[in-house]
Amino acid sequence: MSQTFDQIREDISSHDVVLYMKGNAQFPMCGFSAAVVQILNTLDVNFKVVDVLKDSELREGIKSFTNWPTIPQLYVKGEFIGGCDIVREMYETGELQKLLTDKGILKE
Repeated sequence: MSQTFDQIREDISSHDVVLYMKGNAQFPMCGFSAAVVQILNTLDVNFKVVDVLKDSELREGIKSFTNWPTIPQLYVKGEFIGGCDIVREMYETGELQKLLTDKGILKE
């Protein structure tokens, strides 16, 4: 598991926005992943996608890493933001846009 955790740490430290999801941005393999991709695309955010369906160890490892049981999982500047429901709620209230602006990812 430590090798998986090392890979996760590398991903989230070397990219501003990382989405662990089922499938990829062009072909999400679940509705929750698709919803987060749509929000990020609507905001015109560049993000790295990690497809957890390609690696069962990673799929379980990311859940252990955050102690969060579901996928997708969104990270911004190394910080775990949440899953689909949290991201959707943050987007609807404007909190996500504020966070992305404060972190220098969205321009004001």
